[in-house]
Amino acid sequence: RDRMDTPAKRNIPSGLKSLLELDVKLTKEFVEAVNKKYPIVNYRQYMKHLEISCHGVPWFMFNIAGLYMIDLPELWVNLLLALLLDIVLVAVTKAFTRRRRPAYNIDDLFLTTSIDKFSFPSGHATRAVLLAVFFVSLYPVFFLFFLPIVVWSSAVCVSRVLLGRHHILDVLCGVMMGLLEAVIINKFWVT
Repeated sequence: RDRMDTPAKRNIPSGLKSLLELDVKLTKEFVEAVNKKYPIVNYRQYMKHLEISCHGVPWFMFNIAGLYMIDLPELWVNLLLALLLDIVLVAVTKAFTRRRRPAYNIDDLFLTTSIDKFSFPSGHATRAVLLAVFFVSLYPVFFLFFLPIVVWSSAVCVSRVLLGRHHILDVLCGVMMGLLEAVIINKFWVT
C-alpha cells in the first residue's frame, strides 16, 4: 500500500503520555469529589450559562454592535483584535494537538464547530482570562467591577472541568494562553 493511504499513528513521547494520563486521573477524581459534595446535576444549568457567557459568538456580536453603536473606537478595535487573536491561536492549537474531550463529556455544547470536538486548550479559559485582563488592566472598567470580572473568569474556568468539557491541564494551559494573548494585545495596542 501507498504511504499516503494509511494515516500515520501519532507517537506521543512517554513523558507527555504519563502527564496526560495523570491529568485524566486527577480530573476524574476532582470532578467525582465535587460531585459527591455538590451534585453537578443541580448546578449544570448555571455552568451552561457561564459557558454561553464566554462563548466567542456572543462576544463577537457584542463587539461588532459596539463598533457601530458606541463611539469608543480604542475599546472596540482592541477588543476585536483580542478576540480574533484568541480564536486563531486556540483553533490552531486544537487542530495541532487534537486532544479528545473527557469521556464523560455530554455533547451539548452551544454553537459548536468541528474543532470543538477537541479539548486542548480550553478556548473558554483563554477567552475568560483574556477578557478579565483586558477589562481590569488593559482597558480598565470602573474598579468596583474588577472583583466580579475576576470571579466570573475563574468560575468559567472551573466550570469547564466540572461540565466535563476539559481536563484540568486543558484549562491551566488555556489560562496561560489567555495571559499570553493579553501580553500580545498590550504590545500591539491600537490607539
